[in-house]
Amino acid sequence: MIGVCVTLIGLVKILEARIGPSRVDEYAAVVSTLFLVSAIASYISMRHPERHSLSTRCEIIADQFFLGGLIAMTAITLFFAYEVI
Repeated sequence: MIGVCVTLIGLVKILEARIGPSRVDEYAAVVSTLFLVSAIASYISMRHPERHSLSTRCEIIADQFFLGGLIAMTAITLFFAYEVI
């Protein structure tokens, strides 16, 4: 998902010459950070199964950040498609 954000940022940078300035690239960078936090929390959860409370807490964090990232990416895409942002 971070790769999708990077691709979106690159495409927006190319299109900015034709469509004018936009904040979509900045929003996509923030969303990629959400996906990074999700990936790190998921990794910690898998690496420490013996520490049940830490593992469970990290799973919850990973789920919340991943779903938040998906929702934010969908919103950004819709707003960009309809030229809101």
